[in-house]
Amino acid sequence: MNITIACVGRVKEKFFRDAIGEYTKRLGRYARLSIREVKDEPAPENASPALIEKIKETEGIRLLKLIPDSSYVIALAINGKPMSSEELATFIDRSALSGKSHLVFVIGGSLGLSDQVIKRADFLLSFSRMTFPHQLMRVVLLEQIYRSFRIINHEPYHK
Repeated sequence: MNITIACVGRVKEKFFRDAIGEYTKRLGRYARLSIREVKDEPAPENASPALIEKIKETEGIRLLKLIPDSSYVIALAINGKPMSSEELATFIDRSALSGKSHLVFVIGGSLGLSDQVIKRADFLLSFSRMTFPHQLMRVVLLEQIYRSFRIINHEPYHK
């Protein structure tokens, strides 16, 4: 299975990069993983609603260029479907069994995802109704994907 994480911005903090590196290494035995980043747009604190939409649109255009037409797209969105770790594992397993060999998980920037990216998504996944830094979400997503493969393969993992 091929898994791509398409995300906005670079990870600056070493501790996040280290965690991402560790889960990337662990996932290597289960799937071919790639992390693709697009440039984030500067977002002033007092940005107007129109500017916010323009920023999301610009980042969205960049993200959409990373998504192959044949891939199954899972966008991380607050209003998406929440899942337990076991449900995510079942979702990933069923995706593979139904011929969806390339999953693309999309993480938006600090302002979220554009309407175009949401429309392109085949599935909206929510990790919480809370807002998380997009850099941290990369680590959380990778850990949950790794946990999913451990569950799928009936391997022990800390509960």
